[in-house]
Amino acid sequence: MLAWYRANKRQLPWRENRNPYRIWVSEIMLQQTRVDTVIPYFLRFIERFPTLQALAEAPEPEVLKCWEGLGYYSRARNLQAGAQQVVQLYDGIVPNDKAAVSGLKGVGPYTAGAILSIAFDRPEPAVDGNVMRVLSRYFLLEEDIAKPSTRAGIERLAASLIPDGAAGDFNQAIMELGALVCTPKSPGCLLCPVMAHCSGRAAGRETELPLKSKAKPPRPELRLAALIEGSGEREGQVLVRKRPDTGLLARMWELPHVQLLAEPANAAGDETRMGVLVRALAADARLLVRPRRLWMAAEHVFSHIRWDV
Repeated sequence: MLAWYRANKRQLPWRENRNPYRIWVSEIMLQQTRVDTVIPYFLRFIERFPTLQALAEAPEPEVLKCWEGLGYYSRARNLQAGAQQVVQLYDGIVPNDKAAVSGLKGVGPYTAGAILSIAFDRPEPAVDGNVMRVLSRYFLLEEDIAKPSTRAGIERLAASLIPDGAAGDFNQAIMELGALVCTPKSPGCLLCPVMAHCSGRAAGRETELPLKSKAKPPRPELRLAALIEGSGEREGQVLVRKRPDTGLLARMWELPHVQLLAEPANAAGDETRMGVLVRALAADARLLVRPRRLWMAAEHVFSHIRWDV
Protein backbone atom coordinates (compact mmCIF):
# COMPACT_ATOMS: atom_id res chain seq x y z
CA MET A 1 0.00 0.00 0.00
CA LEU A 2 2.76 2.43 0.93
CA ALA A 3 4.71 1.72 -2.26
CA TRP A 4 1.57 2.14 -4.36
CA TYR A 5 0.68 5.41 -2.63
CA ARG A 6 4.11 6.95 -3.00
CA ALA A 7 4.13 6.08 -6.71
CA ASN A 8 0.55 7.10 -7.51
CA LYS A 9 -0.57 9.81 -5.06
CA ARG A 10 -2.07 12.97 -6.47
CA GLN A 11 -0.11 16.20 -6.18
CA LEU A 12 -2.35 18.25 -3.89
CA PRO A 13 -1.45 21.63 -2.36
CA TRP A 14 -1.97 20.49 1.22
CA ARG A 15 0.50 17.64 0.64
CA GLU A 16 3.39 20.01 -0.11
CA ASN A 17 4.47 19.83 3.52
CA ARG A 18 3.27 18.54 6.87
CA ASN A 19 2.15 21.90 8.24
CA PRO A 20 -0.64 20.98 10.70
CA TYR A 21 -2.54 24.24 10.03
CA ARG A 22 -2.70 23.59 6.27
CA ILE A 23 -3.70 19.97 6.86
CA TRP A 24 -6.42 21.08 9.28
CA VAL A 25 -7.84 23.62 6.79
CA SER A 26 -7.83 21.06 3.98
CA GLU A 27 -9.54 18.37 6.03
CA ILE A 28 -12.33 20.74 7.10
CA MET A 29 -12.85 21.90 3.50
CA LEU A 30 -12.89 18.32 2.21
CA GLN A 31 -15.84 17.40 4.42
CA GLN A 32 -18.85 16.94 2.11
CA THR A 33 -16.87 18.47 -0.78
CA ARG A 34 -14.94 17.06 -3.75
CA VAL A 35 -11.17 17.47 -4.03
CA ASP A 36 -11.35 19.29 -7.38
CA THR A 37 -13.76 21.82 -5.87
CA VAL A 38 -11.64 22.35 -2.77
CA ILE A 39 -8.27 23.06 -4.44
CA PRO A 40 -8.94 26.66 -5.59
CA TYR A 41 -10.72 27.50 -2.32
CA PHE A 42 -7.81 26.11 -0.32
CA LEU A 43 -5.27 28.12 -2.28
CA ARG A 44 -7.24 31.36 -1.88
CA PHE A 45 -7.87 30.70 1.82
CA ILE A 46 -4.21 30.03 2.58
CA GLU A 47 -3.15 33.08 0.57
CA ARG A 48 -5.52 35.26 2.60
CA PHE A 49 -4.89 33.54 5.96
CA PRO A 50 -1.37 32.09 5.63
CA THR A 51 -1.00 31.31 9.33
CA LEU A 52 -3.19 30.09 12.13
CA GLN A 53 -2.68 33.44 13.86
CA ALA A 54 -3.92 35.32 10.78
CA LEU A 55 -7.09 33.21 10.71
CA ALA A 56 -7.68 33.64 14.45
CA GLU A 57 -7.43 37.45 14.20
CA ALA A 58 -9.48 37.90 10.99
CA PRO A 59 -12.99 39.42 11.06
CA GLU A 60 -15.57 36.65 10.77
CA PRO A 61 -17.31 38.18 7.70
CA GLU A 62 -13.97 38.07 5.86
CA VAL A 63 -13.54 34.38 6.69
CA LEU A 64 -17.07 33.60 5.52
CA LYS A 65 -16.55 35.57 2.31
CA CYS A 66 -13.44 33.49 1.60
CA TRP A 67 -15.55 30.37 2.20
CA GLU A 68 -18.42 31.56 0.01
CA GLY A 69 -19.57 28.83 -2.36
CA LEU A 70 -18.26 25.89 -0.32
CA GLY A 71 -21.41 25.75 1.82
CA TYR A 72 -21.80 24.28 5.31
CA TYR A 73 -20.63 27.60 6.74
CA SER A 74 -20.50 26.30 10.30
CA ARG A 75 -17.29 24.57 9.18
CA ALA A 76 -15.65 27.96 8.58
CA ARG A 77 -16.87 29.38 11.89
CA ASN A 78 -15.71 26.31 13.81
CA LEU A 79 -12.34 26.39 12.04
CA GLN A 80 -11.79 29.98 13.08
CA ALA A 81 -12.99 29.28 16.62
CA GLY A 82 -10.56 26.34 16.78
CA ALA A 83 -7.72 28.57 15.58
CA GLN A 84 -8.58 31.05 18.32
CA GLN A 85 -8.47 28.23 20.88
CA VAL A 86 -4.99 27.25 19.69
CA VAL A 87 -3.81 30.85 20.02
CA GLN A 88 -5.28 31.21 23.50
CA LEU A 89 -4.39 27.79 24.92
CA TYR A 90 -1.32 26.62 22.99
CA ASP A 91 0.56 29.79 22.00
CA GLY A 92 -0.56 29.46 18.41
CA ILE A 93 0.98 26.00 17.89
CA VAL A 94 -1.31 23.11 16.94
CA PRO A 95 -0.83 20.57 19.76
CA ASN A 96 0.61 17.12 19.14
CA ASP A 97 -1.80 15.51 21.56
CA LYS A 98 -4.98 13.56 20.87
CA ALA A 99 -7.04 14.97 23.73
CA ALA A 100 -6.01 18.55 22.95
CA VAL A 101 -6.65 18.26 19.20
CA SER A 102 -9.98 16.50 19.77
CA GLY A 103 -11.00 19.35 22.07
CA LEU A 104 -10.74 21.95 19.33
CA LYS A 105 -13.99 23.35 17.95
CA GLY A 106 -15.26 21.42 14.95
CA VAL A 107 -12.63 18.67 15.20
CA GLY A 108 -14.19 15.21 15.31
CA PRO A 109 -12.51 11.78 15.44
CA TYR A 110 -11.68 11.71 11.72
CA THR A 111 -10.19 15.21 11.57
CA ALA A 112 -8.21 14.64 14.75
CA GLY A 113 -6.82 11.40 13.34
CA ALA A 114 -5.92 13.06 10.05
CA ILE A 115 -4.10 15.97 11.72
CA LEU A 116 -2.23 13.78 14.19
CA SER A 117 -1.19 11.12 11.67
CA ILE A 118 -0.39 13.30 8.65
CA ALA A 119 1.23 16.24 10.46
CA PHE A 120 2.87 14.40 13.37
CA ASP A 121 2.95 10.77 12.18
CA ARG A 122 1.06 9.70 15.29
CA PRO A 123 -0.46 6.18 14.91
CA GLU A 124 -4.07 7.40 14.97
CA PRO A 125 -6.73 6.14 12.53
CA ALA A 126 -8.46 8.58 10.18
CA VAL A 127 -11.64 6.86 9.03
CA ASP A 128 -13.71 8.63 6.38
CA GLY A 129 -16.11 7.24 3.77
CA ASN A 130 -13.28 6.09 1.52
CA VAL A 131 -11.60 4.17 4.34
CA MET A 132 -14.84 2.51 5.45
CA ARG A 133 -15.50 1.39 1.88
CA VAL A 134 -11.98 0.01 1.34
CA LEU A 135 -11.86 -1.89 4.64
CA SER A 136 -15.43 -3.17 4.29
CA ARG A 137 -14.53 -4.73 0.96
CA TYR A 138 -11.05 -5.94 1.91
CA PHE A 139 -12.21 -7.68 5.10
CA LEU A 140 -15.73 -8.56 3.79
CA LEU A 141 -17.41 -6.62 6.59
CA GLU A 142 -21.21 -6.91 6.44
CA GLU A 143 -22.18 -4.44 9.16
CA ASP A 144 -24.12 -1.29 8.26
CA ILE A 145 -21.55 1.53 8.03
CA ALA A 146 -24.26 4.09 8.83
CA LYS A 147 -24.29 2.77 12.41
CA PRO A 148 -21.94 4.42 14.93
CA SER A 149 -21.00 1.00 16.32
CA THR A 150 -19.77 -0.11 12.89
CA ARG A 151 -17.71 3.03 12.47
CA ALA A 152 -16.16 2.50 15.91
CA GLY A 153 -15.25 -1.07 14.97
CA ILE A 154 -13.66 0.04 11.70
CA GLU A 155 -11.68 2.71 13.58
CA ARG A 156 -10.26 0.02 15.85
CA LEU A 157 -9.47 -2.16 12.85
CA ALA A 158 -7.79 0.73 11.01
CA ALA A 159 -5.70 1.55 14.07
CA SER A 160 -4.43 -2.04 14.23
CA LEU A 161 -3.17 -1.85 10.63
CA ILE A 162 -1.01 1.28 10.92
CA PRO A 163 2.67 0.43 10.41
CA ASP A 164 5.36 1.94 12.60
CA GLY A 165 6.76 5.23 11.36
CA ALA A 166 4.37 5.66 8.42
CA ALA A 167 1.00 6.55 9.93
CA GLY A 168 0.41 9.61 7.77
CA ASP A 169 1.27 7.95 4.49
CA PHE A 170 -0.64 4.78 5.36
CA ASN A 171 -3.84 6.64 6.27
CA GLN A 172 -3.58 8.71 3.11
CA ALA A 173 -2.88 5.56 1.09
CA ILE A 174 -6.19 3.99 2.11
CA MET A 175 -8.03 7.27 1.43
CA GLU A 176 -6.33 7.56 -1.97
CA LEU A 177 -7.12 3.96 -2.86
CA GLY A 178 -10.78 4.64 -2.10
CA ALA A 179 -10.78 7.84 -4.13
CA LEU A 180 -8.94 6.54 -7.20
CA VAL A 181 -9.42 2.76 -7.40
CA CYS A 182 -11.84 1.31 -4.83
CA THR A 183 -14.57 3.72 -5.89
CA PRO A 184 -18.24 3.48 -4.88
CA LYS A 185 -19.34 2.20 -8.29
CA SER A 186 -17.34 0.09 -10.73
CA PRO A 187 -14.21 -0.31 -8.58
CA GLY A 188 -11.00 -0.77 -10.59
CA CYS A 189 -10.00 -4.01 -8.92
CA LEU A 190 -7.44 -4.96 -11.58
CA LEU A 191 -5.46 -1.81 -10.70
CA CYS A 192 -5.61 -2.42 -6.95
CA PRO A 193 -2.31 -3.20 -5.22
CA VAL A 194 -4.04 -5.47 -2.68
CA MET A 195 -6.58 -7.18 -4.95
CA ALA A 196 -5.04 -10.62 -4.36
CA HIS A 197 -5.81 -10.37 -0.63
CA CYS A 198 -9.24 -8.70 -0.87
CA SER A 199 -11.96 -10.91 0.64
CA GLY A 200 -14.75 -8.91 -0.97
CA ARG A 201 -13.24 -9.37 -4.41
CA ALA A 202 -12.64 -13.09 -3.78
CA ALA A 203 -16.30 -13.50 -2.83
CA GLY A 204 -17.46 -11.52 -5.88
CA ARG A 205 -19.14 -8.95 -3.64
CA GLU A 206 -16.98 -5.88 -4.17
CA THR A 207 -19.84 -3.94 -5.79
CA GLU A 208 -22.29 -4.85 -2.99
CA LEU A 209 -20.10 -3.54 -0.18
CA PRO A 210 -20.14 -1.56 1.98
CA LEU A 211 -23.65 -2.08 3.30
CA LYS A 212 -25.30 1.19 4.21
CA SER A 213 -28.88 1.90 5.19
CA LYS A 214 -30.44 4.73 3.24
CA ALA A 215 -30.79 8.08 4.92
CA LYS A 216 -34.19 9.73 5.06
CA PRO A 217 -34.83 11.96 2.05
CA PRO A 218 -34.70 15.72 2.76
CA ARG A 219 -37.93 17.09 4.22
CA PRO A 220 -39.65 19.44 1.74
CA GLU A 221 -40.55 22.96 2.87
CA LEU A 222 -42.40 25.54 0.82
CA ARG A 223 -41.16 29.09 1.45
CA LEU A 224 -42.33 32.43 0.11
CA ALA A 225 -39.66 35.07 -0.34
CA ALA A 226 -39.84 38.77 -1.20
CA LEU A 227 -37.34 40.46 -3.53
CA ILE A 228 -37.66 44.11 -2.54
CA GLU A 229 -35.74 46.71 -4.52
CA GLY A 230 -35.00 50.20 -3.26
CA SER A 231 -35.91 53.45 -5.01
CA GLY A 232 -34.70 57.03 -4.79
CA GLU A 233 -31.52 57.13 -2.71
CA ARG A 234 -31.67 53.34 -2.40
CA GLU A 235 -31.89 52.72 -6.12
CA GLY A 236 -30.09 49.50 -7.04
CA GLN A 237 -30.19 48.12 -3.51
CA VAL A 238 -32.02 44.97 -2.39
CA LEU A 239 -33.46 44.42 1.08
CA VAL A 240 -31.84 41.58 3.06
CA ARG A 241 -32.00 40.51 6.67
CA LYS A 242 -29.66 38.68 9.00
CA ARG A 243 -30.62 35.26 10.36
CA PRO A 244 -30.54 34.48 14.11
CA ASP A 245 -27.23 33.80 15.90
CA THR A 246 -27.93 30.06 16.19
CA GLY A 247 -29.46 27.34 14.07
CA LEU A 248 -29.52 26.76 10.33
CA LEU A 249 -27.43 29.30 8.35
CA ALA A 250 -26.74 31.24 11.55
CA ARG A 251 -25.93 34.95 11.04
CA MET A 252 -26.11 34.65 7.25
CA TRP A 253 -27.92 37.25 5.12
CA GLU A 254 -31.06 36.38 3.20
CA LEU A 255 -34.09 37.76 1.41
CA PRO A 256 -37.07 38.14 3.79
CA HIS A 257 -39.09 34.93 3.59
CA VAL A 258 -41.62 32.84 5.48
CA GLN A 259 -42.52 29.17 5.54
CA LEU A 260 -45.89 28.23 4.13
CA LEU A 261 -47.02 25.39 6.41
CA ALA A 262 -50.05 24.56 4.27
CA GLU A 263 -51.69 25.92 1.17
CA PRO A 264 -54.49 28.36 2.10
CA ALA A 265 -58.06 27.09 1.89
CA ASN A 266 -59.70 27.94 -1.41
CA ALA A 267 -56.25 28.78 -2.83
CA ALA A 268 -56.37 30.86 -5.99
CA GLY A 269 -52.84 30.34 -7.19
CA ASP A 270 -50.08 32.90 -6.94
CA GLU A 271 -52.34 35.76 -5.81
CA THR A 272 -53.27 33.88 -2.64
CA ARG A 273 -49.68 32.96 -1.92
CA MET A 274 -48.62 36.59 -2.28
CA GLY A 275 -51.35 37.58 0.14
CA VAL A 276 -50.00 35.08 2.69
CA LEU A 277 -46.50 36.49 2.22
CA VAL A 278 -47.65 40.08 2.69
CA ARG A 279 -49.51 39.31 5.92
CA ALA A 280 -46.71 37.20 7.34
CA LEU A 281 -44.01 39.79 6.66
CA ALA A 282 -46.19 42.55 8.12
CA ALA A 283 -46.74 40.54 11.31
CA ASP A 284 -43.25 39.08 11.67
CA ALA A 285 -40.97 41.81 10.33
CA ARG A 286 -43.24 44.90 10.37
CA LEU A 287 -42.57 45.02 6.64
CA LEU A 288 -45.29 46.47 4.43
CA VAL A 289 -44.97 45.39 0.81
CA ARG A 290 -47.20 45.28 -2.23
CA PRO A 291 -45.99 42.45 -4.48
CA ARG A 292 -46.12 43.15 -8.20
CA ARG A 293 -45.68 39.66 -9.63
CA LEU A 294 -44.32 36.20 -9.11
CA TRP A 295 -40.73 36.57 -10.26
CA MET A 296 -39.21 33.09 -10.10
CA ALA A 297 -39.07 29.77 -8.25
CA ALA A 298 -35.90 28.21 -6.85
CA GLU A 299 -34.84 25.10 -5.00
CA HIS A 300 -32.14 24.81 -2.34
CA VAL A 301 -31.26 21.42 -0.87
CA PHE A 302 -29.66 20.96 2.56
CA SER A 303 -28.70 17.57 3.96
CA HIS A 304 -32.03 17.22 5.78
CA ILE A 305 -34.35 19.87 4.24
CA ARG A 306 -35.28 20.88 0.71
CA TRP A 307 -36.48 24.46 0.33
CA ASP A 308 -38.84 25.17 -2.55
CA VAL A 309 -38.81 28.97 -2.64
